[in-house]
Amino acid sequence: MLLVEGDEKRPIRGHQRAPSGSREFKELTKRDAQVQLQHELDRLLGSAPEAHRALAQGQLDGFARLFDRFLRDEGPSVQWENIERLPENAVCDYNSLVQPSTDLARCMLEKLVVVKLNGGLGTSMGCHGPKSVIPVRSDLTFLDLTVQQIEHLNKTYKANVPLVLMNSFNTDEDTQKIIRKYKGLQVEIYTFNQSCYPRINRDSLLPVPKTCNVNENMDAWYPPGHGDFYYSFLESGLLRRFLEEGREYCFISNIDNLGATVDLNILNFLMDPSSGEPAPEFVMEVTDKTRSDVKGGTLIQYEGKLRLLEIAQVPKEHVDDFKSVKTFKFFNTNNLWMKLDAIKRVLDNNTLNMEVIVNNKSLENGLNIIQLETAVGAAMKCFDGGLGINVPRSRFLPVKKTQDLLLVMSNLYSLQHGSLVMSPERMFPTTPFIKLGDNHFAKVKEFLSRFANIPDLMELDHLTVSGDVTFGKNVSLKGTVIIIANHGDRIDIPSGSVLENKIVSGNMRILDH
Repeated sequence: MLLVEGDEKRPIRGHQRAPSGSREFKELTKRDAQVQLQHELDRLLGSAPEAHRALAQGQLDGFARLFDRFLRDEGPSVQWENIERLPENAVCDYNSLVQPSTDLARCMLEKLVVVKLNGGLGTSMGCHGPKSVIPVRSDLTFLDLTVQQIEHLNKTYKANVPLVLMNSFNTDEDTQKIIRKYKGLQVEIYTFNQSCYPRINRDSLLPVPKTCNVNENMDAWYPPGHGDFYYSFLESGLLRRFLEEGREYCFISNIDNLGATVDLNILNFLMDPSSGEPAPEFVMEVTDKTRSDVKGGTLIQYEGKLRLLEIAQVPKEHVDDFKSVKTFKFFNTNNLWMKLDAIKRVLDNNTLNMEVIVNNKSLENGLNIIQLETAVGAAMKCFDGGLGINVPRSRFLPVKKTQDLLLVMSNLYSLQHGSLVMSPERMFPTTPFIKLGDNHFAKVKEFLSRFANIPDLMELDHLTVSGDVTFGKNVSLKGTVIIIANHGDRIDIPSGSVLENKIVSGNMRILDH
């Protein structure tokens, strides 16, 4: 740059910056972001009480590693053209598995640990506290049903399968109070907390919290996804404890998946020494994709290894290919079976590598933030002998919305020792497709107020309800039923109604006299 002053020309040397599109500029920017972040993390650590400083140090170091990965990740984590066809033996058919004898089952169960991911809140369904304490059937919560399942297993096989809950700072205190009521039952319950990371201002890339006191500003912190399981499980001391007890496998699933029960056929497959093959270190339960599941993660073969592919990793121009049921037949249920000694090896060797998920959110005060997360299934590629098992749809019964709650509360299922079992009267193996309007049905309390009792869904294929709609007692829904109350209208379905392949719209009030 030249400055002309009279006839004299002299160069002015200012702060020299690399061109903004260059690699050098990007590296400088990243380095700057990292230096600033580390400075802020050190300041946060300085605010931690002495008694909690070591824990805070470990968690902030873990966050710094995740942030470093976030800065280094450029472009999609998979090259679309390098995705390989799944090998013939990559996904095993559940129907080919063998049921073990009672004695063998007992021996195998002594080597198993059940882990439930219990970090989520029920806020999206209008409930306070952990999602696991929402009543889902006969006034029993997700946690009640899980404990019943494990107790029944232990009593039936005279085994001692422990239940481990991975809580978050959001759910731990409430969960600790609740699990006291299970003390007299034949279930050993352990808990540990996943990490607590600072949310990041999207514009400045600096931490939102000003001190390490989480309770002071809970909105400024977040649990970093279930991929945090590995480090947190190790840090809790439970991994070492279970290995010393001679445990070999853990079965991990979301606590809101009511189909994720301990399956003895899968356990037998994992531990069967007669196969002559090395035991698989990581098994992912997958099930056939339907139109409800097009966004769910899927199994792919990539660089010679099985791995999980999530929609967030897919280049925009290939999203439709990813959603295709023909191209990718399976999706991940997040029911995972892992060898405990393999988890320890991967952590000891520092070979755990999971894609960073960038979750954009806005806080109530309008601040745009990002939270960096990882998914537990994404670690599959770090293990040897990864495998998929194509399980029946009945093993994937998540309750994410009230429309899922309608299914599990209905006569489609009966409750047996904490497990939901599809009624033999249902003529189709699949569950009905249900869509309830968010404005009137999203919150559990409002949802329940709209049904005098849960309708008969035994012969239902498809239900869409939108607007201000209520249901009387003993309503039966069959085939395809669509009920739409437009804005300002209300529809009351009379008690005893049978709606079969019907579209109901307009305004229909039933007045009590």
